[in-house]
Amino acid sequence: MDPSLDMWDFSSLISLWINRFYIYLGFAFGFSLWICFQIVIRKQNKNSQEKTVPKASRDLMTNGYISLQKKEVFVSGVKIFYGSQTGKAKGFATVLAEAVSSLDLPVAVINLKEYDPDDHLVEEVTSKNVSAFLVATYTDGRPTESAEWFCRWLEEAANDFRFGKTYLKGVRYAVFGLGNSAYVSHFNKVGKNVDKWLWMLGAHRVMSRGEGDCNVVKSKHGSIEADFTAWKARFISRLQALCKGERKPCGGNCKKGKCESNQHGSEAMEPRSHAQEGFHQRDAEQEEPFGSTSEEESGTEDHQSLKSVIDVEDLGKIMDRMKKEKREKEQQEGETSLIRSTVKNEAGERRAMITPALREALTKQGYQLIGSHSGVKLCRWTKSMLRGRGGCYKHTFYGIESHRCMETTPSLACANKCVFCWRHHTNPVGTEWRWKMDQAEMILKEAIENHQNVMKQFRGVPGVREERFEEGMTVKHCALSLVGEPIMYPEINKFLKLLHERKISSFLVTNAQFPAEIRNLKPVTQLYVSVDASTKESLKKIDRPLFKDFWQRFLDSLKALAAKQQRTVYRLTLVKAWNVDELQAYAKLVSLGNPDFIEVKGVTYCGESSASSLTMANVPWHEEVVRFVCELVDLIPDYEIACEHEHSNCLLIAHKKFKIGREWWTWIDYSRFQELIQEYEDSGGSKTFSAKDYMAKTPHWALFGASERGFDPKDTRYQRKNKSKDISGC
Repeated sequence: MDPSLDMWDFSSLISLWINRFYIYLGFAFGFSLWICFQIVIRKQNKNSQEKTVPKASRDLMTNGYISLQKKEVFVSGVKIFYGSQTGKAKGFATVLAEAVSSLDLPVAVINLKEYDPDDHLVEEVTSKNVSAFLVATYTDGRPTESAEWFCRWLEEAANDFRFGKTYLKGVRYAVFGLGNSAYVSHFNKVGKNVDKWLWMLGAHRVMSRGEGDCNVVKSKHGSIEADFTAWKARFISRLQALCKGERKPCGGNCKKGKCESNQHGSEAMEPRSHAQEGFHQRDAEQEEPFGSTSEEESGTEDHQSLKSVIDVEDLGKIMDRMKKEKREKEQQEGETSLIRSTVKNEAGERRAMITPALREALTKQGYQLIGSHSGVKLCRWTKSMLRGRGGCYKHTFYGIESHRCMETTPSLACANKCVFCWRHHTNPVGTEWRWKMDQAEMILKEAIENHQNVMKQFRGVPGVREERFEEGMTVKHCALSLVGEPIMYPEINKFLKLLHERKISSFLVTNAQFPAEIRNLKPVTQLYVSVDASTKESLKKIDRPLFKDFWQRFLDSLKALAAKQQRTVYRLTLVKAWNVDELQAYAKLVSLGNPDFIEVKGVTYCGESSASSLTMANVPWHEEVVRFVCELVDLIPDYEIACEHEHSNCLLIAHKKFKIGREWWTWIDYSRFQELIQEYEDSGGSKTFSAKDYMAKTPHWALFGASERGFDPKDTRYQRKNKSKDISGC
């Protein structure tokens, strides 16, 4: 063997040993690259599998079991609501339930007569259920007896700013209406209304409304059964898509609650996301939020004219139609103007306060209008107490039985245009009475009749307590604070006398712009003055009064209040960033009017309005109202905080003369008041009485700092209230 070879092998081994760390590093680097390469390959394979393999297969874990916790559920069940008179809608609901059951989805069939929307409808927001409403239209376009309460509740909620336009956001629904096209003006009116009201409250329509027609001549599919079968097939198809998590795309060009993004495709078209629409497009005044049937959405000339692209050949026709409509409108306005001029020129004839346009606006808001200038409306607290859910703050502060209280006004007109007006200034304004006047007897008679007629509709409604319903049919209290300025009515004293003759207590609110009328006012159970600001500048900014001498009138009204012997109240409405920093000025006003009580309430946001710049940012928290009251009481030594109603964001400051020993007597002995007012009338007004002559002891639960926070323990609302929060300390 060659000695040089042996020498080379030995030298190589020595070299490898010396450089072994570099060798190890090279191996490590290569191994790392291999691992990274394998990870990338596996990740790509996994992504490709996820695109082709169903979700149920992807949920398989390494141990072979499906992870139910990670599996997303898009539809947890279906609830089918029906309102039926002859049983047709009920039968359809049963058939639909069987079809839904074939999809292995939980299904419930619910009679609207036995359903309480106040308690349960909002639960659907987070339930992931899909709700189907099968509702029939009965005589004169009204709902069936079984669906009457549900429809009334839904309508009031849709038009009540306190519910808001997102109250039912998250609820998914579809509507099928049953009707007869022989009654053209009322065809499927209930189905259309339910669809509209749900949409106005923020619910999401999963498919277009179906309309069944009993008139076989005009029925789209030959009979109402066939109409339902066609709608059912579309509903089941849409439900299957929802179960898979599918959402149809939307071009964002929807109008009037319809989706036009897939107009030539499937009939089951989905409206665009409500979040994309924006609140301004939910304005019921600006657009009709109806979900039309697919038949309505295609083929008509009117709908073609709404498309973003118009053929040049059609442009002339469209312009001619617009000019014709303009001429007709001008002609109608000319005729209306002529009629108004004729009426105005009639000798000695005063015009009615309620114009046709005003009547339409107020009726839509739920008013029962009386004569030419009065109105009555059922308060939401009346409904609440009928069902054992607590009364308003007047119940807590003064012992009013809210279910026996009638809210009315003999004058819809007002001398202010307050920024927080609940009615967005739909009522007329004026500084003096210049309208035709109705008699007080007629106003009171019709007010009670209208109130009772609305109350009768609550008989048999789920949750209404029978004993309270019977009590509520007899009016015991009258709140003259509905809207407008009641004291403007020339016969207000006669109206008050008629109330007292019927043993009805009187709570009158005035805006402190009519000092002479306050001085001439006969005794009432309790007289309120709205003190919305404490300086001339802020009062002008908040109340926006019509009188040029509004500030002097305001001060004179407070002085007139001080001369009253019966119970008097300042009502302070706090508007954050506007009037909450005027404590010293408020204290001076208290000394001027020397009221028995001071109600301090956070402003209620009434929704957007072109007449007001008020926003939610101006609404104080309850803690802020409590802090303001505590600081105000420190400046007025004759007063203390007596009561609290947290739900209304309201506190009561009372004069110390109503604190006997260590007990508050802010409640009212209504029977004693009726005795005293009768003696006053019998004596021709010579026998007067004071506020302390008809006071009653305040229960412990109504007091400030009590754990009940102003909720009557007998009511279910209090029983569900969280009482752990403590904000009572000053």
